[in-house]
Amino acid sequence: MLKLTFARKLIAAAACAAAVIAPAQAAEKTYRLKLAETWPTNFGVFSMPAREMADLAEKMSNGRLQIEIDTANKHKSAFGVFDMVRAGQYDMGHSASYYWKGKVPNTLYFTTMPFGMTAMEQYGWFYHGGGMELMQKVYEPLGLMSVPGGNTGVQMGGWFRKEINSVEDLQGLKMRIPGFAGEVLAKLGASPTNIAPGELYTSLERGTIDALEWVGPSMDLRMGFHKIAPYYYTGWHEPATELQFLINKRKFDSLPEDLQQILLTAMRTAAYDMTVQSHHESAENWVTMKDEYPNIEVKSFPPAVMDALEEANDQLLAEAAAADPLAAEILESQAKYLDKIRVWTDIADRAYLNSMAE
Repeated sequence: MLKLTFARKLIAAAACAAAVIAPAQAAEKTYRLKLAETWPTNFGVFSMPAREMADLAEKMSNGRLQIEIDTANKHKSAFGVFDMVRAGQYDMGHSASYYWKGKVPNTLYFTTMPFGMTAMEQYGWFYHGGGMELMQKVYEPLGLMSVPGGNTGVQMGGWFRKEINSVEDLQGLKMRIPGFAGEVLAKLGASPTNIAPGELYTSLERGTIDALEWVGPSMDLRMGFHKIAPYYYTGWHEPATELQFLINKRKFDSLPEDLQQILLTAMRTAAYDMTVQSHHESAENWVTMKDEYPNIEVKSFPPAVMDALEEANDQLLAEAAAADPLAAEILESQAKYLDKIRVWTDIADRAYLNSMAE
């Protein structure tokens, strides 16, 4: 049983890991795990965390812990990762928690929430504000563990074939957008859908959808969306999109304690590295987009649209909290933490950036 010290257990893991690579343990049993990714092969920064985690785990364990990774190209079920890990077909997965909202609605709150926390704020909530404990409260009854798997930071609001000038322009809009944001848009008359990453370009090209959001320059440039949809909107819906390492709890419990700690440490390190890499690559690709594709029009949604989105979001949050006590507990925790930490963000990051812009 994972206890409420889960976050502190992760923080302390590095100290334990350093002591377990003694040569005498090299002859001990080798443990082999299989991990399924939602992502196709060679999928930019999303492909990095699982591989770095596996490499670190093998090195820190002196070869006793080895992890084989299958991309969606191999297992052919991008959105089947949850079921495959739960059933024990795979021991681990790398995906995003909000993809499972149709199976377990309370999973969606642990990826990102519209108008919510930034990456730094969200990591603070996970590791020091009770977020990890609440996440395990959702996943543990399912025989699963969920651990942060890398953050994209603020995501762009999406690629649109047509400009959005009013709330009316959202009505009937067919858009790939997962998570709570899809429900917000649906409340305003749009038709949200979720599409596997490997099918996004084709769906946009063929007109199956009118718009899509994916990530930001770190991932979007290589996808080629700008060739079809020239309007690139700034974000509101995913201010800190946290990916996920999904783990079969029974398999995790079968590992020796030192290997459990090594695995947790490797996941946390890989998540950090992806977060930094995503920010870096967005900056790099943004320069390329401006220089090589000047026809891309960067837009922000009009104030009336943003107001409508926020109002719909507030209504849906209230409905979700009223319908489920655990959802209410998660949402209250997030709201209270955001109220507290945003004060510091405002007088630190926001004040600094505003002063630099003056």
